[in-house]
Amino acid sequence: MSLPEHPEAITPDWLTENLAERYPGTVVTSVEVLAIHAGTNANARLGITYQGDTDLPATMFAKIPPLDPDRRAQINQTGMGRREALFYQRLAHRVPMRTLTAYVAAFDPDTGAFVLLLEDLDNSAKSLPDYSTGVPVAYAAEAMDHFAELHARYEDPQRRAAEASWVPLANKGSDYGARLLRYGLDNHREKLTDAFAELAELYIDHTAELHQAWAAGPIGGPATVLQGDGHIGNLFVTETGGPGFLDWGLINVGAPMRDVSYFLNMSMDPADRLAHDHALIQRYLDGRIRHGAHPITFDEAWLAHRIHAAYSVPASCQVVTFPEDASPGRQAFAATFLARCEAALADLNPRPALRDAIGL
Repeated sequence: MSLPEHPEAITPDWLTENLAERYPGTVVTSVEVLAIHAGTNANARLGITYQGDTDLPATMFAKIPPLDPDRRAQINQTGMGRREALFYQRLAHRVPMRTLTAYVAAFDPDTGAFVLLLEDLDNSAKSLPDYSTGVPVAYAAEAMDHFAELHARYEDPQRRAAEASWVPLANKGSDYGARLLRYGLDNHREKLTDAFAELAELYIDHTAELHQAWAAGPIGGPATVLQGDGHIGNLFVTETGGPGFLDWGLINVGAPMRDVSYFLNMSMDPADRLAHDHALIQRYLDGRIRHGAHPITFDEAWLAHRIHAAYSVPASCQVVTFPEDASPGRQAFAATFLARCEAALADLNPRPALRDAIGL
């Protein structure tokens, strides 16, 4: 069956067919859309009933491309849905991070369209972190352990080839981020700090060079599989209070300190980050050694942390469009996201570090 482009198009027959591989014999008798939320993608909660007894849940979280045709085409072009579907199909059981249970992970290799049906946090012992305060220091410390284990595991090119050959090298990708940053600068410059605006202009003019600096070479350690998008909106809290990762659409192969820096800058309260970033980075570096990875000195890691702080600017590309139709909750999240980015730029001053490292 073709992939549904709207949550209402997820019918009992479609869901029955797409559950068959993982849950043979399951028959879905009804699907009800309980809520739809617009974000990067179109997200919905589905109420599901089945024929007979089943261990499958009565609700699922659906993630599909945006409903607007133009935005759907833009998101599909990025390949994020394909990557996340492949992650749940092939790699989720291998990574040290806690992830959601995926019941359906389908994608169209020709168009990039996708449908993910995931564990519903509203009916789970897991929860979302408080976006306004950031993750606790103990949560961040455990995340450093998980990053160290993930990066050490896939630093070996042979293991990457055997287990994660489909994970792409980090690269420039589409011009999606640059176009949105240009819109933000042209229409909302007064809402942005000078440091943000300067780095946004740099990114627009030198997208490929910056992605190269963030992805490869000596800055940030040897290439490995990265989670790729560990900001606070893509995290959950496990039953024991530990870290879990919701979104794997930007999984890629690149420099490991990109994961570490982005997580610290975009998931923690800036004051907590300032007070603990040295210790947390050292914990990550010690974890790498325990798992047999190539050693990175603290000075190397700190330089990479500063350079990768600039990545938070293109990561904020949707936020700086300041959409008027955003819900109050979405606006509040966007405000804290941008505040974390701008705090990281102020604290870590990546501009001279980029100039010294790559001449930009």
